[in-house]
Amino acid sequence: MDFHVKDLSLADEGLKLIEWAEMDMPVLRQIRSRFNQEKPLKGIRIGGCLHITTETANLARTLKEGGAEVYLCASNPLSTKDEVAAALVKYFEIPVFAIRGEDKETYYSHIKAVIDKEPHITIDDGADLVTTLHRERPEKLDKVWGGTEETTTGVIRLKAMARDGALKYPIIAVNDALTKHLFDNRYGTGQSTIDGILRTTNRLLAGSYFVIAGFGWCGKGLAMRARGMGAKVIITEVDPLKALEAVMEGYLVMPMDEAAEIGDFFCTVTGNKSVIRKEHFLKMKDGAIIANSGHFDVEIDLEDLKSISTKVRQIRKEVEEYTLINGKRIYLLSQGRLVNLAGAEGHPSGVMDMSFANQALCIEYIVKNKDKLEKKVYPVPEEIDKEVARLKLIAMGVKIDTLTPEQKKYLSSWEEGT
Repeated sequence: MDFHVKDLSLADEGLKLIEWAEMDMPVLRQIRSRFNQEKPLKGIRIGGCLHITTETANLARTLKEGGAEVYLCASNPLSTKDEVAAALVKYFEIPVFAIRGEDKETYYSHIKAVIDKEPHITIDDGADLVTTLHRERPEKLDKVWGGTEETTTGVIRLKAMARDGALKYPIIAVNDALTKHLFDNRYGTGQSTIDGILRTTNRLLAGSYFVIAGFGWCGKGLAMRARGMGAKVIITEVDPLKALEAVMEGYLVMPMDEAAEIGDFFCTVTGNKSVIRKEHFLKMKDGAIIANSGHFDVEIDLEDLKSISTKVRQIRKEVEEYTLINGKRIYLLSQGRLVNLAGAEGHPSGVMDMSFANQALCIEYIVKNKDKLEKKVYPVPEEIDKEVARLKLIAMGVKIDTLTPEQKKYLSSWEEGT
């Protein structure tokens, strides 16, 4: 089997971690059981560019149980759990091309290794697989039926491709499912980002000023959790509606230029580049801590930071100390890469259960409807979104009401009024 992982001797530890995550992924277990019986993906090759975590491992297992050949590479150089990669290869015979800390050249060679398997369906987290396929392996495009995209950043890139007429196959934006972004982005990013910051720094959040750049669903979740830890939360935004919402939620809202002078912790979750720049670094307090929880390492302008630094040293694992030309020290977490995965373990399994259930069901949907789909970005079908929510409630032991015939009639009519 063709694969490239750090060390197969780590597989036993990885297997236990995969089993631990599986316990809290009941929706995916239900789907896997059905897939095992029905084999809806028989003979299908799937190429996944995802964070190689315990949760991803359980998605890959589910797809393989459905009859698919699954090939995986990392969607970020620092998000791979080497133990999990080894276990997938050794115990589940799923080829993985991913090593934590891989350089840029190796990262893209791993993506190309997956593309060379000529997948019928792609699963992306950030759209690096799709864009590399389009730019560097266009001869493989005619083999692809469709794909799915896991994260906000990737959906933005893919919609831009579709708008420019560059997208050559249909993509389902799994990120935009209600059972994904309302839970994964909000509760998953919120909890795991705080986890990453605390694991890397061991600093007290209570009483501190915690600056969050971006008040989308990830920013909302992070703000909620930071406030729950006792921090005074400051939001920076460019969208007036999101800024107004943050004000109504009771957060301080101001430009980054002002927040830079106040903040003790800074975390970017915007999906845009150079959100924290030279002028902001120079205004920060001595000892300010900066992190990113967006997909790519572009939100904190690292070139600007280096250009105004006189010394850089590794002071803790995942913490670099930059001494600036003004004598102040700035602490960068996890090289500016997504701190929740590089500094911790990413989203809890319970929330990834819904995200990856969406992935599995959307892949099944593409296989069934490949001849009907156009070359554009699609939302997750409503029936899939609701099915994931229904299965999650069942797994949690929660029951809900159903509409009576009279209520259904009332909601579908216009005759009745006051």
